[in-house]
Amino acid sequence: MTPGRSCPLHYRYAPEDLARNTPLATDCLYVAGGLYGNLPALDVILDLAARERCPAAIVFNGDFNWFNIDRPGLVEINRRVLAHIALRGNVETELAGDDSAAGCGCGYPDFVSDAEVERSNRIIGQLRDTARALPVLRRQLGALPMHATTRVGSTRVTIVHGDCESLAGWGLSQEALAADEQRGRVRQWFARAQVNIIASSHSCLPVMADFETTQGVCAVINNGAAGMPNFRATHCGVITRIATFPSPPAQPLYAMRIDDVYLEALPVHYDNDRWQREFLANWPAGSPAHAAYYRRITRGPDYSIDPAVRLTASRSDRARLTAVATRSA
Repeated sequence: MTPGRSCPLHYRYAPEDLARNTPLATDCLYVAGGLYGNLPALDVILDLAARERCPAAIVFNGDFNWFNIDRPGLVEINRRVLAHIALRGNVETELAGDDSAAGCGCGYPDFVSDAEVERSNRIIGQLRDTARALPVLRRQLGALPMHATTRVGSTRVTIVHGDCESLAGWGLSQEALAADEQRGRVRQWFARAQVNIIASSHSCLPVMADFETTQGVCAVINNGAAGMPNFRATHCGVITRIATFPSPPAQPLYAMRIDDVYLEALPVHYDNDRWQREFLANWPAGSPAHAAYYRRITRGPDYSIDPAVRLTASRSDRARLTAVATRSA
């Protein structure tokens, strides 16, 4: 198997493992996956949380490292992130180890090109070279959990970096959720994990989808990337907010409600000029990250809000759409 496409056995778990987690109780939860070393985005996320009317529990849902191959950037991102709840993504897992057999550990599906896989493997190699001088940090990253469960109001939420069976699984990607067969599998995950909401990231593009299940209406919300643009012609990251009250700090891009909780995709309007300067200092033209990501950083991906919002059960009394595409993208 090509490095970067395989999911090592130690990445795997069962949905029932998620049901056994002891839930953290909170009225306001932020899930920020895919920060990718973006310090300006981190500033915005912490500011949004500080403006909530009650303390927000922030879960940095893996891959908070990626572009920060400079030692000061690597140290600063992790110093600030690890002061909160953090899960390890494939990036942190691979930084903590020395076995390069999994490459970046992204578990890329077939629709991702070999060239993109190869570039990601080169990026993790350079990031690992920086991290080798920080053995304490590497041990901290390796000790982070792969998943967590919270209770927001009366609703159980599981947080996974990939999907409900693998740290690097793509079963909650916007591509996978377009298939009826996969949606059926996700319905089983809700029951087996004993949750009503699954929050994910890993696959880089956001999606919100609801499901009619034996437990009532359930939802998947994938925040895409907190530290990169997520929609065409935009310059903002996206995080997930799940709370017992609607967001006062930011107008959501789209949202829905299940029972007593609001699910919202919040924009992260970071200082894009600063971020581009910091990115280019590490990844100039000709580097693997520049080839793979600079167009997205400057122009956004070829993706819009409309296909990200997939609500088919929203007419139910238990789930109501509250805002869709409130910002154009």
